[in-house]
Order: sequence, then C-alpha cells, then structure tokens
Amino acid sequence: MKNNIKVERAIKNITQEELSKQIGVTRQAINSIELGKYVPSTILALKLSQYFGKEVNEIFQLEDGD
Repeated sequence: MKNNIKVERAIKNITQEELSKQIGVTRQAINSIELGKYVPSTILALKLSQYFGKEVNEIFQLEDGD
C-alpha cells in the first residue's frame, strides 16, 4: 500500500513527531507507515484522514498485489 502522508505533512509543515502527538501514536509508527513497512488499522487511517481533511483513499492507495 502506498501513501502520501509525507506530502500531506509537508503541506501542513509539521514533523512526524507533531503528527504522532496529534494522532496519538508514536513517531516510529508514523515513520513506518510513511515507509510502507506498516499498514495502519482502519481507526488510525480514519484519524489520519480526518486530521488532513482528506478521504482515506486520497491518502492511501492500493498497489498491485495488495
């Protein structure tokens, strides 16, 4: 699964640490999601969607084989 969290953070000019505090997860979790090493839960994906004011599928995209 691909995502554009890093781009969305850049638009808001916030760090992984700042985002993690807003969402209620660790900075390492945000980093792992951005790198595609961790697929977030539905709840976490919805929290990120709400925070950025975007639909979930605007932040996360399925890749072939997902």
